[in-house]
Amino acid sequence: METYVQKAQPFPQDLKVTIHKTSMIFPSKRTEKKSLFLSNIDKVLNFDVETVHFFVANNDFPPKIVAEKFKKALEDALVVYDFLAGRLKVNTETNRLEIDCNAEGAGFVEASSEYKLNQIGDLVYPNPAFGQFVHKNKHFLKPGDVPLCVFQFTSLKCGGFVIGISTSHTIFDGLSFKIFLDNIAALAANKPLAVTPFHDRQLLAARSPPHVTFSHPELINLGNIPTGLESGVCMDSTEELDFRIFGLTSDDINRLKEKAKAGDTTLKEKAKAGGTTRITGFNVITTHIWRCKALSGPYDPNRSSTILYAVDIRSRLNPALPKSYTGNAVLTAYATAKCKEIEEGSFSKLVEMVREGATRINDEYARSIIDWGELHNGFPNGEVLVSSWWRLGLEKVEYPWGKPKYCCPAVHHRKDIILLFSPIGGDGDDGVNVIVALPPKEMEKFQSLFYKFLI
Repeated sequence: METYVQKAQPFPQDLKVTIHKTSMIFPSKRTEKKSLFLSNIDKVLNFDVETVHFFVANNDFPPKIVAEKFKKALEDALVVYDFLAGRLKVNTETNRLEIDCNAEGAGFVEASSEYKLNQIGDLVYPNPAFGQFVHKNKHFLKPGDVPLCVFQFTSLKCGGFVIGISTSHTIFDGLSFKIFLDNIAALAANKPLAVTPFHDRQLLAARSPPHVTFSHPELINLGNIPTGLESGVCMDSTEELDFRIFGLTSDDINRLKEKAKAGDTTLKEKAKAGGTTRITGFNVITTHIWRCKALSGPYDPNRSSTILYAVDIRSRLNPALPKSYTGNAVLTAYATAKCKEIEEGSFSKLVEMVREGATRINDEYARSIIDWGELHNGFPNGEVLVSSWWRLGLEKVEYPWGKPKYCCPAVHHRKDIILLFSPIGGDGDDGVNVIVALPPKEMEKFQSLFYKFLI
């Protein structure tokens, strides 16, 4: 696998999807009516995440049989994940967003496409038409009703199929979504749950009284929005954007690691003493992307550039959260530097900034962010957010009908969110695909820097 860049390819813009049936599915057993607390991390993620999961044909599992097994597994899962059949509401006493576990159901859509799997184009390329495989949550069966999750099963002409899932980000982060899919796979095979989910989100409740002990420059208060925030990472872009996929091989990543080590005297001393190094694939990739993005726009040496990236806090808290914690247990780390330093400074120093950004998030820092969210209505803010689906393992879920050929989000036009994915058939050690959306002139500069900085 060699380093490569892939530009927009011809692909069908209409996947000729026909919806045959939309219905609500309910827990297979009676569930308790209750309210589920949402943390300050959950509540700021009040938007839907859409993913598509592609499967090749399996003669032992024709699409009709798979659809029935999948639907039955979902009904059983709604007993354990009872809140998935609930609805978001605002508690009138606390004025907090929470989930009303009222068993009103999750959405289920049965559809078909006139295409075969090998006719819909490169699955890695973020084709906007993939959105046709995912049904929107809003006004699902009746005006005003918004299920927390909707599942669409689309059969293809070849016997393959696509499962599209739209879930409110308030209910899952990437890791808990992966566990949910593992449990769906187990239930579909008539096996016990693969992992018993842990649902108590009070473990991430703010302290009383809230105690913000850090300045948190990575967060912006919605009451203090600067002019031009419409281009921030939380907003869709209305500009014309180029999409490109930059492939980094395992050799490229190792080369970046060596580059970082070569300029880091601290690491050299540690290595001599037999200590472990701190260079990770994610940190060098993130730093590489940061340099390219910061320097791809109009150059101002004194402009500060901030990169954001998610950090799982399950093991960083004291006591640690259960690994099976269901909900959002990720916070946004950051690194900031002047463009002059990003251009002229050593790669190893920038990698160290990225590493320190993640290391900064210990128990007290995480609690301070959560408490900040109790006092302010805001969200992370930076020049670029690296969203990593790399090594998340969605493509490793073993359903009775086989593993997915590929999984990806239905990508939207967000120029300041850069996505990391494993290649098709990759296991996380075969390199990474970097998916970038930028205005044409910035894209050309980004591409030039991407390869220049690899040398």
